[in-house]
Amino acid sequence: MFGKSIFKNYSGVITIFARIADPFVVVVAAIIAYGIRFSFDSLHLPLDYRFLILFVVLCVVLVFPAFNLYGSWRGQSLTKQSRAIILAWFSVALLIISILFSLKVSSEYSRLWLGWWMVLGCVFLLAFRVSIYGFLQYQRKQGRNIRSVVIVGAGDLGKKLISQTTNSASSGFKIEALFDDDKNIGSLVNDYPVIGGIGDIELFVEKNEIDEVWIALPLRAEQRVKDLLYNLRHQTVNIKLIPDIFGFQLLNHSMTEIVGLPAVNLSDTPMGGSNQLIKAFEDRLLALLILVLISPLLLLISIMIKSTSSGPVLFTQKRHGWDGKIITVYKFRTMKAHKEFDGVITQAGKGDSRITKLGAFLRKTSLDELPQFINVLQGRMSIVGPRPHAIEHNEQYKDQVNQYMLRHMVKPGITGWAQVNGLRGETDTLDKMKNRVEYDLYYIENWSLWFDLKIIFLTLFKGFIHKNAY
Repeated sequence: MFGKSIFKNYSGVITIFARIADPFVVVVAAIIAYGIRFSFDSLHLPLDYRFLILFVVLCVVLVFPAFNLYGSWRGQSLTKQSRAIILAWFSVALLIISILFSLKVSSEYSRLWLGWWMVLGCVFLLAFRVSIYGFLQYQRKQGRNIRSVVIVGAGDLGKKLISQTTNSASSGFKIEALFDDDKNIGSLVNDYPVIGGIGDIELFVEKNEIDEVWIALPLRAEQRVKDLLYNLRHQTVNIKLIPDIFGFQLLNHSMTEIVGLPAVNLSDTPMGGSNQLIKAFEDRLLALLILVLISPLLLLISIMIKSTSSGPVLFTQKRHGWDGKIITVYKFRTMKAHKEFDGVITQAGKGDSRITKLGAFLRKTSLDELPQFINVLQGRMSIVGPRPHAIEHNEQYKDQVNQYMLRHMVKPGITGWAQVNGLRGETDTLDKMKNRVEYDLYYIENWSLWFDLKIIFLTLFKGFIHKNAY
């Protein structure tokens, strides 16, 4: 039914189909949910229900593209696509619920119907994506939806590109040839022979059905890249430049544009645009809910601290926040009142005589951190992020640990990826600090709302009590 060339050239129709199908799936889920809640005998929805469904469809059309759901699917894993659709639908659901409550009209709709709609919508959207993914995999196994590729460059970058492509067969790319002026013709690179130099590419592309040319040359090969582009000026093949940036230590690297010119972000914060709004909404909403729930516990701990030792209930400390700005961080006081010398912060150690008996318990259970939800509500901290270190420690480690200060490209958090992986407590050696920073940078590089929820979930089970917390 589908010819190879048709499926190769018009695979973008799947993206258009997805844009149309997603709103349709949401409507179907709403109707089925109505039947489950009320009756399948009469599916004539009331006017206010139909208006709400129409509004949700509009939200889907506007919100889903922000989660990159309609870009090229080629090379994306099913897990990544599923995660994106869950987060997108979760965002729409939160938006709708917030609007209904703020307008005080939530009582006009069946909560059970809304609940079923949210669940079925997620299930149906996932099922649609899985079906499309499976369909594409089948087509590629049949030799359809395959794009032929020529790689230019057989150095380290070329080897990495070959390895990544051969290990991702489901992406639908097939390497047809390898060219490089610096390698002998016939020499093998990752089991692929070099069949010629850059001057031979034009003839090869002309005689073969090549879809794309990937340039994997070092940054210093500017003239060779220009020569290649000139040689291929008469060909309609897609040409892609793979920047040789893998030798750099990168953070959240991506492509961008500056005054109309393409640029590569070698180090950038993930908290820009819609991500910043999503993170802020997540933090404020959860912080408010948690503070309401734990307010009796906060009051009880405050009374116990005041009745067992002299001094203030809260301990405040200046620390670096987002972009390195100085913020005030709150904690329950766990030590006897004492003074530190200027510029010196003595970390709490095992058996520290300054720690009160109640303070030891609060530290062991991480209950001393609870006032930081106030910091989150103020916008100074996040629930999830790199733990804020004392300013004096930042000054001490910033020249000893590579990329140390990049931790401040996001807001500091109450819990983090390092903490749920056991990296808590005193950092009495340089290696301990390096390990903590490594996990913090991994979090920044891979941030997503899904990752935040995963860390919060893990914190509930292994983030509060730890042998290194003293």
